Amino acid sequence: MRSFSERIKQFMTGRYGNDTLNYALFVFYAILALINMFAHNLALSLIMLAVLVVIVVRAFSRNIYTRIRENERFLKVWKPTKAQIILLYDRFRERKTNVYRKCPECKAVIRLPRKSGNHTVRCPKCSKTFKVNIK
Repeated sequence: MRSFSERIKQFMTGRYGNDTLNYALFVFYAILALINMFAHNLALSLIMLAVLVVIVVRAFSRNIYTRIRENERFLKVWKPTKAQIILLYDRFRERKTNVYRKCPECKAVIRLPRKSGNHTVRCPKCSKTFKVNIK
């Protein structure tokens, strides 16, 4: 007799499973559930149900190529957004020791030590030098 995990593996063979978009949809569902705990809104409950159905349909889908394309489109939006969130978090966490400035040439964000005065900085990306005033 086969174990339960072996039967699940056999059932999922040829099906898409979970990816980044499914995880993001689940986080969205959890946030909606948390809000709905206090709001008790029927429309919000229906949106939660729709999100849950999309998660399940995507996970059990046999149309793998379409699910991969959906995930790639999501990642094109998510990766830059995630980089911005991480940058904001780092800027907040290091606000006492570092300052962040943009290179006027290539617009790269450069982390500098928080030392008061006028400084000349060389961009590591484009090698352009520029003046920075840190207060």
